[in-house]
Amino acid sequence: MSGPASSAGKSRTQTIRDASHGQKGIAFWQNAKFESRADGTLRVESATPLGPYPDRVTERLSHWAAVEPDRVFLASRDGEGWQTVTYGETLDAARAIGQALLDRGLSVTRPVLILSGNGIEHALLSLACLHVGIPFVPVSTAYSLVSSDFARLREIVALVRPGLVFADDGARYAAALATCTYAEAVVARGDPGRNATPFDVLRAAAPTAAVEKAAIAVGPDTVAKLLFTSGSTGTPKGVIHTHQMWCSCLEMALACFPALAEEPPVLVDWLPWNHVFGGTVSFGLTLFNGGTLYIDDGKPLPDQIEKTVRNLREVAPLSYLNVPKGYEELIPWLRRDHALREKFFSRVRVLQYSGASIASHVCEAFDELAVATIGEPVPWLSLLGSTEAGLITAFQYKDATSTGRIGLPAPGVSLKLVPTDGKMELRVQSPGVTPGYWRRDDLTSEVFDEDGFLRTGDALDFVDAGNRQAGFRYDGRLAEDFKLVTGTWVRAGSLRSYLMTHLTPELRDVVIAGENRDYIAVLGIPSTPEIAGDKNALARLRVKLTALAATASGSAHRVLRFALLTEKLSIDTGELTDKGVVSQRTILRRHAPLIETLYDDSPADHVICLRPSSKKPVHS
Repeated sequence: MSGPASSAGKSRTQTIRDASHGQKGIAFWQNAKFESRADGTLRVESATPLGPYPDRVTERLSHWAAVEPDRVFLASRDGEGWQTVTYGETLDAARAIGQALLDRGLSVTRPVLILSGNGIEHALLSLACLHVGIPFVPVSTAYSLVSSDFARLREIVALVRPGLVFADDGARYAAALATCTYAEAVVARGDPGRNATPFDVLRAAAPTAAVEKAAIAVGPDTVAKLLFTSGSTGTPKGVIHTHQMWCSCLEMALACFPALAEEPPVLVDWLPWNHVFGGTVSFGLTLFNGGTLYIDDGKPLPDQIEKTVRNLREVAPLSYLNVPKGYEELIPWLRRDHALREKFFSRVRVLQYSGASIASHVCEAFDELAVATIGEPVPWLSLLGSTEAGLITAFQYKDATSTGRIGLPAPGVSLKLVPTDGKMELRVQSPGVTPGYWRRDDLTSEVFDEDGFLRTGDALDFVDAGNRQAGFRYDGRLAEDFKLVTGTWVRAGSLRSYLMTHLTPELRDVVIAGENRDYIAVLGIPSTPEIAGDKNALARLRVKLTALAATASGSAHRVLRFALLTEKLSIDTGELTDKGVVSQRTILRRHAPLIETLYDDSPADHVICLRPSSKKPVHS
């Protein structure tokens, strides 16, 4: 390991973009070709072709290890300082660990399962797998540390059948490691309570010619990793990610924001590597462009955001990637801490988000802070992607007036929009689309349509139907929409977003009911457990809900009954995904008795009625 990371200077890379890509990194590709088909579908693809990309992920590691061997690639918090590893050290470790994996006979049928979260050992093991063509499977830490029965983890282990399972802290992951006793356990530290191989034993292996032979054999179709879906609509599925998927996704991202290739990026990032956003985009963009990734040990939670703030006080990111909640949690810290604000905005060139829609007030706050600090707002980059399809669309804008827009397809991406129950169902074809689900041919055949397009389950709508080049906005999940008994469609995703703009900070989320009912009722999930007993908070909710009901444009937007869901949600039952996302369908099913109380003729005291009780409320 090397000493503290130095500031990476401006450098040209093999993928540098020329001046035709626009000024200050503003992408030029925001235009598309539209084709209406006789069957009512609409085909959309970028007018800009996708540029060349490597055949395998670790080609970029080999490049940077040769060109800038002493540049810091990864940094992890180590007390008051940072533990770091350079590009040269990383390649040496990947080759050594790769030899150890080959010695154990690991292969596509005996992959590596990684239980622990982001960390240097995790990264080195992953890159070793990539280098010699052995798939790795990063699993959500929630399945090991939050779950009480390890049900999801056991399902994954049974499907993957790993030959080696890794955890950075053997003691912390001891119970989870016990779910996979037939595979070799490898730990970086701590006692797992079973026979385990120290991680340093893998690092001490002497690479032979077998390593380079295996590396040469890795190609675009080689399986790089398996990512498990969050399970928001059912049991998590193992999504196959090939080297082509990963490399093409990064080339798309660079086409969308070419400034990322003009200077080695510096990231301070907590996004989990078991998801596309963190593990493919953040990690990959750093590797492809010779940057430095500071692994943030914080999260956008009340008791962990302080760690992120501490890291941002020390490291000024060149690009900042986060989920919308992460930006929201940072606002009060940036407002009251002048030194933090000066550090954060000193060189950041883009603010990127994905995973959910961002509220306009969050963008407005960052724009105001940026203007006050550096004299101008920092451009925003919104992305739409999925575990199965990688990067789909992207949109760059300069102020909060454009929040909610997701732009047009990235270079190399073709969209097929199919009219479905009044919405435009999104289907995707690109080199970034998965070949299928691991050991589930039945699910694979279902997810692709007759033209080979992946069915995403999402819907899009035009920002401006009269100007298609203005791009799309996200229009929710098709599986969450339902009809009232009158036949009126309720667009649950759009309604949820609308309600949450008015019902914060009292609520963290809402669950919308009403399928085959006369009217909409809602379960509110409190932002804190104390809300349920706070009479003032409940009074504020009643006022807000009453105002929303009075101004609603019709029955598809009007909430007439409301109650709090005070029971703690569980990842074991599927009520929460490993991202902390609420599963609407699962909660509606598991809490059916509570839903029934919302529709009682004589509702209980805990139910807020926004109209006089009636068996069949008058429809608008």
